[in-house]
Formats: sequence, C-alpha cells, structure tokens
Amino acid sequence: GGEFGFPVVLKADGLAAGKGVLVCRNEEEAEAGVKEIMVEKRFGGAGGRILIEEFLRGREVSFIVIADGAKALPLVTTMDHKTVFDGGKGPNTGGMGTISPSPFLDRKMYARIMSTIILPTVTRMLEEGRKYKGALYAGLMLTADGPKVLEYNCRFGDPETQPQMLRLESDFVDLLMASVAEDVLADEVTWNRRAAGCVVLASDGYPGSYEKGRTIQGLEDAERLGAVVFHAGTKFEKGRYRTDGGRVLGVCAAEPRLSETMNRIYRAVEKISFEGMHYRRDIGSFEAVP
Repeated sequence: GGEFGFPVVLKADGLAAGKGVLVCRNEEEAEAGVKEIMVEKRFGGAGGRILIEEFLRGREVSFIVIADGAKALPLVTTMDHKTVFDGGKGPNTGGMGTISPSPFLDRKMYARIMSTIILPTVTRMLEEGRKYKGALYAGLMLTADGPKVLEYNCRFGDPETQPQMLRLESDFVDLLMASVAEDVLADEVTWNRRAAGCVVLASDGYPGSYEKGRTIQGLEDAERLGAVVFHAGTKFEKGRYRTDGGRVLGVCAAEPRLSETMNRIYRAVEKISFEGMHYRRDIGSFEAVP
C-alpha cells in the first residue's frame, strides 16, 4: 500500500460497537494506541489485529440505502456527530446526534455516491454470489478528492435512522418487503421536506465505563412538547424507566426549518433527567463540525 503521514487512524480489526477507533496525531500517540488496543485489550477480542488507515479530512456523511440484491434505494441523507463533546472534541462514539438532510450533500454528490460506491458494492456482492438484501450503511467522508468510505454497516444507522423515520411518508414495512421481493424500485417512496434532528442523551462516562440503573424522569413532558423519544439503553422496571446503556435515549423532532427542529428538541431535552445525563448542546449548529 501507499504511505501516508500523521495523523493516522488505528482501528481494532473487529466489531467494537462503533468505538474501536483511535486518531493518533504523532508517533507517541500511535505507540500508546497500539498498546491500548493490543496489549490492554481496551476493545476486547476486536483488538487481536489492527488496521492502520489514512486520516481523512472532510465532512461526515451517513449514507443508508435499502438494497434488494441488485438495486438500491437511498434513504434521505443524514449527518452524524461522532465525538462525545461539543465542537467535535473527545473520543468517537456510536453517534451523539444527527440531522437530516445533510447540509453538505448536493444532488451531484448524491448521484456520485450512488454510482461510484453504493451500486458497485451491491453488484460486486451479487457477482461474488453473496446477494445482499436489506439495509446497507456506508459511513463516508466527503474529502477534497471526493467521497471516501470509512466503514460499512449491515444495518440501519443509530442515531441516523430515527430522524429518517420522521421524514418517511410512505409505508416502511412495504419498503422492507420490497427488499425481500427484490424490487425496491417498484413503488414510489415518499419523504417530507422537513428538517429532522436527533439528540442523544448518554450516560456520564460513555464511551468509556458508566453506571446503569438510574431512574429517568420527564419522558411524557418531553413528548408533550412535540418531540419523539426513541429508547436505546433503557429498561422498564417496577413502573419506571431506568438507564441500561451508554446511549440512553434519542430525542427527535422534524419541523420546516432546522433551527425550529433543534429548538423543539432542546426544549424537550430540558424536561428529561437522570443522574449523570450527558448530551451535546451543539447538534445541528455549524460550530458542531470543526
């Protein structure tokens, strides 16, 4: 392979719930990172091998399609906010919030992603005798040299799909059945033109270790304000919801304009509380992406 300089990306070569990635700015950090993944086994069994990748600068885009083995129907675009703290700081997480549509994707780029990344992926798998049907998620970086793939997931995105569902006007089950029936382009899939968003409420300490079992309050109040609250790491016990994961809830809304959407979400977030609740306050703002 080609050579590249710092910063460099180290990845645990296995599944680590979207967290097995370290960005190293120099040799010292790279050495410490290798030790962390391979010796201290921070990401468990996923750290038996390491991938070393070029650090890509650009805008993150989560591009999710429904494939039917030969064709693919793209869902509306989204932009994830990966880092745990405001302003793109701190370690990467499985996602701290999303907006849809992505402000950085025009029709031309959309078509380019479909023709150079998505369709070749689906058709190549078909050629290999591994017909792929269902949700295919490409995590992309829009770089100066065009779109590049960071990762593939064989599933919907979390927290990307929550706002996508608030924009879907046609029947979701019909779309999934069309994937199984190998005809995703049979019926028209319709979307509303609203700006949707999601803010993740996480447990203090995530993406590292965190406490579980903390009582969640204010869910009904949040929904009364017109937010849709998706449960992620929760459990229902003795008539109450308690925290049961790193990312606990996804608070979502969809309004004609993004500023209205984010206002509604953050007003709803203020109604929800649990001990150690942490969330980003800059989802959907341009300061959010350094």
